[in-house]
Amino acid sequence: MTSTISATDPTGPVGATIDTLRFATAGSVDDGKSTLVGRLLHDSKSVLADQLEAVEHASRNRGQEAPDLALLTDGLRAEREQGITIDVAYRYFATPRRRFILADTPGHVQYTRNMVTGASTAELTVVLVDARNGVVEQTRRHAAIAALLRVPHVVLAVNKMDLVGYEEEAFDRIVQDFAAYAEELGLPGFTPIPVSALVGDNVVEPSAHMDWYAGPALLEFLESVPVGAESADAPARFPVQYVIRHNEVRYYAGQLVSGSLRVGDRVTVQPSGEASEITGIDVLGTDVETAYAPQSITVRLADQRDVSRGDMITAGTDTPTLTQDVRAAACHLAERPLRVGDRVLVRHTTRTVKAIVKDLGDGGPPGRAKSRVGETELSANDLGRITLRTAEPLALDDYADVRRTGAFILVDPADGSTLTAGMADLT
Repeated sequence: MTSTISATDPTGPVGATIDTLRFATAGSVDDGKSTLVGRLLHDSKSVLADQLEAVEHASRNRGQEAPDLALLTDGLRAEREQGITIDVAYRYFATPRRRFILADTPGHVQYTRNMVTGASTAELTVVLVDARNGVVEQTRRHAAIAALLRVPHVVLAVNKMDLVGYEEEAFDRIVQDFAAYAEELGLPGFTPIPVSALVGDNVVEPSAHMDWYAGPALLEFLESVPVGAESADAPARFPVQYVIRHNEVRYYAGQLVSGSLRVGDRVTVQPSGEASEITGIDVLGTDVETAYAPQSITVRLADQRDVSRGDMITAGTDTPTLTQDVRAAACHLAERPLRVGDRVLVRHTTRTVKAIVKDLGDGGPPGRAKSRVGETELSANDLGRITLRTAEPLALDDYADVRRTGAFILVDPADGSTLTAGMADLT
């Protein structure tokens, strides 16, 4: 999600505000993703001197004259090979125009599920393709996950253009191939950029070798792409995280995950359906008239309603769907399979309810998968369809409409481990 931060540091003028873009990188093995991330950090001057010195030293020991920028991200990859389960590396850097949180996701097929983790909160995904190999199966898989997660912006970075002689025809073939699959997936669009991460073409600075390309370099696009949470007219969704009692007054604390709330708004508490009116909103200890997602706030209501953690306060006529029958697209994350009949916990915003898996279906293209008779389990990295019956109603939005209130995870009630990521499909 995006946030606006007061810039009182060297990344921007004093008193100015710069926003934050969360984005993820994805690509098949050996497509050059580590080098691209390293080049982006290096050329944007986001690498500390001692880090660069260590990379140069390691490169010399390998007999390489130039520093191997892929080594800037190799540490976590080595840890993964030793069995550590946190496979997504988060990098933080900034330019004078924007701050960035980069989720560097692994490329091996067995770690596909970790791209779901990295891209689930991203507003942009960079899908990397080797110009020599074109669109491969893992490229399609990563594009499918981007479509499944409704990532607002997708960049197709065609890497290693230096190895195909910077030919425009090679670039065009890959773009056309990806475009055909993107249309099948229902991706709203994507931005193709030809790059060479090894030598820096079109990563931070425009390339002198591809005068046929008139678009932006990757960093220029990242700095200028429109970002933000759901639009200002998105439905207001405020999951209650904590109830504070002070001087006989109840304050409801949490994060406003969608839309806006104003003092005087008529609101409804879900799932009880009780109505009330907002009499006060507090942001960081200051009373305000209006709050916007994704601010963390406390809210006061006119009536003493029975509101507790897990309830959701909504405003307006566009209310979530209250249901105990949940249909969703899913990516299974755990090593043990998810089977029909499994009893699970559903964690949705701040609410946790018991549920049973009633049906499983084939993955297929995201958003178009249909239940298939005989499907009995989902294995690790599988994309599929699930139907759940919950013990209590959930206030769900279609994931395509509101990502935060359309998403949930399934948890093993025995040990608390995460099993499956779900994206509600209420159509």
